[in-house]
Amino acid sequence: MSNIPTSSAGRRIAALLDDNSFVEIGAAVTARATDFNLNAQDTPSDGVITGYGLIGGEPVYVYSQDASVLGGSIGEMHAKKITNLYNLAIKVGAPVIGLIDSTGIRLQEATDALMSLGSIYKKMSLASGVIPQIVGIFGSCGGGLATCAALADFVFIEETKGKLFVNSPNAIKGNTEEKNDTSCAAFAANQSGNADFVGDEATVIAQIRALSAILPASNRVINDADGTDDLNRLIPDLKGNIDDAAIALSQIADAGTYLELKKDWAQDMVTAFIKLDGITVGAVANRTVVYDENGKAAEFDGSLSVRGARKAAAFVRFCDAFDIPVLTLTNVSGYEASVCAERHLAQASAELAYAFAESTVPRVNVITRKAFGSAFVAMNSKSLGADVTFAWKDAKIGTMDSNLAAKIMFEGQGSETISEKAAEYEKLQGSAESAARRGYVDTVIDPSETRKYVIGAFEMLYTKTEEHYDKKHGAL
Repeated sequence: MSNIPTSSAGRRIAALLDDNSFVEIGAAVTARATDFNLNAQDTPSDGVITGYGLIGGEPVYVYSQDASVLGGSIGEMHAKKITNLYNLAIKVGAPVIGLIDSTGIRLQEATDALMSLGSIYKKMSLASGVIPQIVGIFGSCGGGLATCAALADFVFIEETKGKLFVNSPNAIKGNTEEKNDTSCAAFAANQSGNADFVGDEATVIAQIRALSAILPASNRVINDADGTDDLNRLIPDLKGNIDDAAIALSQIADAGTYLELKKDWAQDMVTAFIKLDGITVGAVANRTVVYDENGKAAEFDGSLSVRGARKAAAFVRFCDAFDIPVLTLTNVSGYEASVCAERHLAQASAELAYAFAESTVPRVNVITRKAFGSAFVAMNSKSLGADVTFAWKDAKIGTMDSNLAAKIMFEGQGSETISEKAAEYEKLQGSAESAARRGYVDTVIDPSETRKYVIGAFEMLYTKTEEHYDKKHGAL
């Protein structure tokens, strides 16, 4: 095994991988270009350290850009080392983790560098859905390199030095970095949704390790493990915590094994990986409250938003690509209603419905409080192919709230009549029991028993196979 270079790029690899597990590949490679006297400069490893090692005893492939060598810029040989690393990772079936710290395209190599960047785009595109791709940004990731980050499945950014941008803030007309730093980690996490996690360098590396440990190594790996938590464990306070689905999911999961992604973007929707009986499960859940250490951070109205739909859709597609079962906790009152949302909501809702309908992995839906209108249909409903649907005893399921339905159907007939008809409507058309009578809910359950019912359903679905129409791919 080779010694890891002592540069910041090398230290990040050492912190990421299991001790003494890294083997460097291509250490002797240097730049080939000679224009602008480039051959007179020392370019060790052409500014990127590449190799393989272990995380938790499992193999991963890693590249780490060295900003001390030509700013970590991408040239012909730099890109070739990365694409060669991808070739090996795809053959073996192991994740690729990129640690980015680069000034971007190497100007001295011009079109050679541009075409080489394109080769990375192609390799990442072909690897999508085959092996997990994770990017950690510790310095600059700008211009065309930002596309590499977006092509990855998951993006982690160091909170102070990490920069992710296509155009720098000062290059945007009417903007400056001081006015609105569109390149900073906080913007990527809160505004653009391009970051899955933000933290200091040590925490980012720890979170990349945690994510690598919970993901399958490739789409060929069977998602199987032995759980140690009680399969029949009851959760008496689950109902009281469902407003913040992040808390509820961590209670349902094995021993609190819960890893949330994009937690600062589209907070009305939770996307997270959990363990159930030792198996990795992707969880998608509506959220109406975000609780923090002070008791409450934000509230939402229970509607399905544009950002929430797109966040969930991308997550479901990833899970389906890697045969990760999907659990949904549905608590949705309808669609977001605003002029801004109306510009994108139909498309975003279509993306979510499409992601669920196209997926072939085991899918379980738990309706917790409200499931109203076509927003409910888009949230992994039976009609989109959910394999098993549970509903809590007091869940409301239907086109809309029963009181509103009664007001529309019996307009002008007085409050007493409307109240009477609302109760009748809820019984006949708006309850968990009425949905179960029509086959849209498989079992009405007590909230405290959610964990054991969900695990039982996934165990039953373990050998599920499903095929769709023969086609090259969908067009959405």
